[in-house]
Amino acid sequence: MHRGRRHHFPCDELPPGGPERRTGAHQARGGRRVTVRVAIVGAAGYTGAEALDILLRHPGAEVVGLFGSDRRAVDAAQTIDELFPRFRTRCALPVLAGSAEAIIGSRPHAALLATPHEASHDLAPALLDAGIVVFDLSAAFRLSEAGAYPAHYAFEHRRPDLLRTAVYGLVEHNRERLRAASLVAVPGCYPTSAILPLRPLVDAGAVRAGTRPIIDSTSGVSGAGRKPHLTNLFCEVSQQAYGVLSHRHQPEINQHCGTPTLFTPHLGPYDRGIVSTIHVELAPGWTDARLRTLYEDRYAREPFIRLLAPGRWPSAGAVRGTNYCDIALALDAAHDHLIIVSAIDNLVKGAAGQAVQAMNVRFALPEGAGLLAPRAEGVAP
Repeated sequence: MHRGRRHHFPCDELPPGGPERRTGAHQARGGRRVTVRVAIVGAAGYTGAEALDILLRHPGAEVVGLFGSDRRAVDAAQTIDELFPRFRTRCALPVLAGSAEAIIGSRPHAALLATPHEASHDLAPALLDAGIVVFDLSAAFRLSEAGAYPAHYAFEHRRPDLLRTAVYGLVEHNRERLRAASLVAVPGCYPTSAILPLRPLVDAGAVRAGTRPIIDSTSGVSGAGRKPHLTNLFCEVSQQAYGVLSHRHQPEINQHCGTPTLFTPHLGPYDRGIVSTIHVELAPGWTDARLRTLYEDRYAREPFIRLLAPGRWPSAGAVRGTNYCDIALALDAAHDHLIIVSAIDNLVKGAAGQAVQAMNVRFALPEGAGLLAPRAEGVAP
């Protein structure tokens, strides 16, 4: 765990993570109720705005600052409700320049970095030294080897020490380590849609030796961010594959699945959601009943995993605006071939919701806080 000097905030007495503190009121020593102070960096993007939407409904969190994804303010006159009209009457904080000094000056306990990879890489060390718990939604700290970053993310990683101490924020598979984390690498959207369905099989030794699961995933255009690109324009967007054999999420999927895979992403002509179809060659001896028991045993107590009944299939619409991952299984028993279909909302379970879920675990809050409350307005990208 990264250790550095700490700011002493008025409500600094936050309880450590632990199973005995996961439910009930969030209280400091002596019984005084406290609130986790949160700064959102990259608030002008879709993911940052989604994080704000969730935190405004969170009973144990207070948003103390909104910042752009770099050192410049988005616009000196712009408030978040001007950038995103859905926040009218709900939040009118200005979006300030995202310097480390400004973020630290807002005195947060936690910072959510919805920033480009290199920006997160540069910001995180100063925030950690200030005693702020960092939840990074970029890929800056997801991979274990610094040498992988020039090829996959086009920058030199200068903090291999933080790669060693960062905790991968897939709560369902890393909950205990998250309780004491200082730096959380929030998983990518595509990796989340692949790892959650695949890990039970890998951990059980069910994948046939010498084979690679094949992952075909389709994402809505919000996954490409808010900056305009020709292929994302309304009149241009269409179903298409991209990043074939070269997508930057491939090493993350392989590392955190624990097995080599073959991943192909697709752009879908809709705004949000990911549907993944995964083909797995199984080792001999797996039946429908055995597979279902495996998944039920692994995920029965997970509040955001929904294992669908046979014959029902996940859809982007069914998880829209939620932190759920829906999973369905179909076995071709004659050929030991399993098809898994999963669906998540790329902006929630694939990004902001997953970050808040990890934050809840880290600060000993109820895991569903802010994530199970009804949305104040319609779901928008």
